[in-house]
Amino acid sequence: MNFRDLGLSEKTLQAIDEFGIQEATTVQSDVIPSILQGKDVFTIAPQGCGKTTSYVFPLIDIISNKKADNILIITPDSEQSVVVSDRLAIFNKYHEINEATIKDKDEDIDNEANVIIGSPDLLVELADDGKIDFSKISILVVDDINLIKKNKQLGNLEKILEILPANKQNIVYTNRRSKETQSILEKILKAPQEIKVDKDKEQEAQMNAQAKPAQKKNASQPRFAPAKEDPQAIELMKKYNSFQGKTPQFVLIQGIVVETDSAAN
Repeated sequence: MNFRDLGLSEKTLQAIDEFGIQEATTVQSDVIPSILQGKDVFTIAPQGCGKTTSYVFPLIDIISNKKADNILIITPDSEQSVVVSDRLAIFNKYHEINEATIKDKDEDIDNEANVIIGSPDLLVELADDGKIDFSKISILVVDDINLIKKNKQLGNLEKILEILPANKQNIVYTNRRSKETQSILEKILKAPQEIKVDKDKEQEAQMNAQAKPAQKKNASQPRFAPAKEDPQAIELMKKYNSFQGKTPQFVLIQGIVVETDSAAN
């Protein structure tokens, strides 16, 4: 499906197009309209199907249009928090969203951040120390509750739920349904729209979500030469202060596609 049919803004569509994503994956097509409509959403989807951007794209528009105060994204661990932060930085290209990604307990939280990203243990610790305020959270994203369970963080997730506002939009993802998470799901979600992506859609989703690099004509089995910094991207970032100084390193890297020497095959 074309992203233009999903209700995203022109600015977000432009960032998606420039990144090189051609079509929406199954989970993106199903989830994006529901999030934009303010519905609670429960999505069961395998890894690699575009689930992170299925909420990043609409949330960028929602926060930019001031249809929400603050957004809290709870991830299984700090590694996934960084992944989400990078996605926000890329597709926030034409918006002005401030986000705070919590990677350790000593993280300084920007009081003006309207998107907060972190794992349950770090969020609880900062909340206990009075370093973070959850009182104005209007959208909660839990990505991925089954992995949070595997990391033995359901207890900390429940502590966070107790101090969050009751009246908010809730978006929950899981890689599979689990009996152990059912009771906490019932506490989070209110009449959610349930979306399930079959495993056989994963390969299709991965292919569609990839940016397509330009290739030389008649190249046989192209390979990537060593990456190098893109001076133009660096200068533009400095000039316009793109991503509020948080430009992810891989955005500043330009991969060069070269032909494979037929003798080497």
